[in-house]
Amino acid sequence: MSDANFSGTGTGTGLVGHGALIERLLRGEFICRVTDEDGWRALKSPAVRERIETYLNQINRTVASAGEGEVFFCGYAQLGEAERKVISSQFKDICQALIPLVEWLVLVQEASGQDAPLTEGAPVRLTELQGRIEETPAFREQLGKLSQYRLFGSTSSNVDAQLKLVFKRLVELGFLTRPNVEKQIYIATGKLDYLYEVIRFIDETEGLNLEAQAETATQRELI
Repeated sequence: MSDANFSGTGTGTGLVGHGALIERLLRGEFICRVTDEDGWRALKSPAVRERIETYLNQINRTVASAGEGEVFFCGYAQLGEAERKVISSQFKDICQALIPLVEWLVLVQEASGQDAPLTEGAPVRLTELQGRIEETPAFREQLGKLSQYRLFGSTSSNVDAQLKLVFKRLVELGFLTRPNVEKQIYIATGKLDYLYEVIRFIDETEGLNLEAQAETATQRELI
């Protein structure tokens, strides 16, 4: 799909130059300042976003946002039976991934000594994190447990192997980026902010109280 397909009439430049951005949205990617700063700036522009929205509406899609308007993704404009089935399947996948993701977030927060969970733009230095996990038995136990979830699928008992597999999967899932492959520094993306909104939604509608569980985990004394 080339930019030529997105040229519009009556809109000046139309959508020329934004074809790649539209494709990323339609692939289900989350656009934030970390993952695609140019695309993020484009979607922050009311004029550009309106043109993209007009195009997407033709195929029953819309530009949705999370993280107080700092993260953008593609949703359905109207929900029919087919769309509801897709959303139900996607929501089920998210729910199945929540526990391992929350446990990972709690581990990173505890091991890093942070007062709040990761948010978009926050760096995670893998070498430093690994050192703190290796010197704390409780952290090693937490990592060993969460790395074996189906989401990550580790069969190793080695901290280094467990961590690298977990971080590799989190990059594949879009929660982290690794700007420089020569360095063990990862950056949290806006998809985490979307995840927090999903957690709050589930808390409010299902009473699972995941946020409280995470908070309790961060406050418990390490044995």
